[in-house]
Amino acid sequence: MTSKKLVNTVAGCADDALAGLVACNPSLQLLHGHRVALRSDLDSLKGRVALLSGGGSGHEPAHAGFIGKGMLTGVIAGAVFTSPAVGSILAAIRAVAQAGTVGTLLIVKNYTGDRLNFGLAREQARAEGIPVEMVVIGDDSAFTVLKKAGRRGLCGTVLIHKVAGALAEAGLGLEEITKRVSAVAQAMGTLGVSLSSCSIPGSRPTFELAPDEVELGLGIHGEAGVRRIKMASAGEIVTLMLDHMTASSNVSRVPVQAGSSVVLMVNNLGGLSFLELGVIADAAVRALEGRGVKIARALVGTFMSALEMPGISLTLLLVDEPLLKLIDAETTASAWPNVAKVPVTGRKRSRAAPAEPLEAPVSTTAGGLTSKRVVLVLERVCATLLGLEDHLNALDRAAGDGDCGTTHSRAARAIQGWLKEGPPPASPTQLLSKLSLLLLEKMGGSSGALYGLFLTAAAQPLKAKTDLPAWSAAMDAGLEAMHNESLQGVLTHPLSLPATGRLLQGTGQCWIPCGQQDRSSKPGRAQEPICSKF
Repeated sequence: MTSKKLVNTVAGCADDALAGLVACNPSLQLLHGHRVALRSDLDSLKGRVALLSGGGSGHEPAHAGFIGKGMLTGVIAGAVFTSPAVGSILAAIRAVAQAGTVGTLLIVKNYTGDRLNFGLAREQARAEGIPVEMVVIGDDSAFTVLKKAGRRGLCGTVLIHKVAGALAEAGLGLEEITKRVSAVAQAMGTLGVSLSSCSIPGSRPTFELAPDEVELGLGIHGEAGVRRIKMASAGEIVTLMLDHMTASSNVSRVPVQAGSSVVLMVNNLGGLSFLELGVIADAAVRALEGRGVKIARALVGTFMSALEMPGISLTLLLVDEPLLKLIDAETTASAWPNVAKVPVTGRKRSRAAPAEPLEAPVSTTAGGLTSKRVVLVLERVCATLLGLEDHLNALDRAAGDGDCGTTHSRAARAIQGWLKEGPPPASPTQLLSKLSLLLLEKMGGSSGALYGLFLTAAAQPLKAKTDLPAWSAAMDAGLEAMHNESLQGVLTHPLSLPATGRLLQGTGQCWIPCGQQDRSSKPGRAQEPICSKF
């Protein structure tokens, strides 16, 4: 079964995608008759070296997203996962040469089709008298033994775009740029991992994984990796990746060790959520710093994808201060992130929270009520909510996002954890205020805010008295606070039941179960009054 894709036609999707990028970016132009994007200010490059790159489509934002001042001059794109045509590569070389550039450097990922087609175009251009050089980037650290084809070109290629662009912008010549970027390419490595495959438009997924497996060391064209491992936590997978990339037995290792300074690139392979990307980034920073590695810069985002592949790649580039200045140099390329020129390692990452106002001493007895009884009540409430998690979620799915039970279970577990820290206050005002702060912080969502509003307001009438009229006033105060802060007619939370205070006042009984009697609380059945001793 083929996957669904939002395209017009399978055959035309690469052209449409490039046209869309150019249409929305005034600094780019298409080269008529070719799948080529160029800087629209080519005339400003007279006397400078031009930088061209490219490859198959499906790796967006690579490579066209990195066209701009300080990075690439242009990009030649092929069909999805297909090397660009020799004629289009040659046309791009001619176009930048006619604009007055003094030479062209081709930056090519190490794949057979790319090497052949870019290499043929280079030779034809040279035959026409155009100075052209080519660097082939192979930064894959997956294979532990030498392969005949060499290391594959992966996300580290984007860092080469950046370094070469900064050198070209500084006015260096073709030979010097070629020499320096070739050296930089030897000081980096990349390794990918994916939760599943991707699929070319109109085709089936390129490989299948069991539900509990992930693919380690895969390529960016949907090729299978070097091995399959069991699903694990983000931290465990990142540790495994770094171990593999830096192992002394790995011929494609990155020579990173304690004291090394690196640029870290955390790359989304296309289908990973930003939440997961953040988790991976945190794990990578912690793991590297735990090994004594200094992270000079960290780039996190989507730089070189493999269509919708849900995975990530990690790239490590060894840097010194001169190289770091090239990474930091300005660029107008739309896909390059705006990263602060500040080291990640050694930076203060948190600020002390404001001091909490002084609280009155916690009272463990109040009006005959004891902390022990409060604990019984809260434990009963928490147990009931945890038991109803699935049922509440099912009810919520009929009209909401289906997380009502999960949210209330999160609150119940937070309260259970709080009770383990020490006896809760018996004073109703202190108790409700504490619960309000706890739910606001731990429960989350609109429910956390509503309970926080309700409990904060309900605590106020109980400062002077704690009899039934005071509790009635507390319920009314809580409801009024919620309605004042919410849109009328929109609030559908259980606590919005009208006249709760008057119901309580009319029964003459407390509706808070103290656990003295064995009453069941079942879905669809109202909780009966249990105790009138509150």
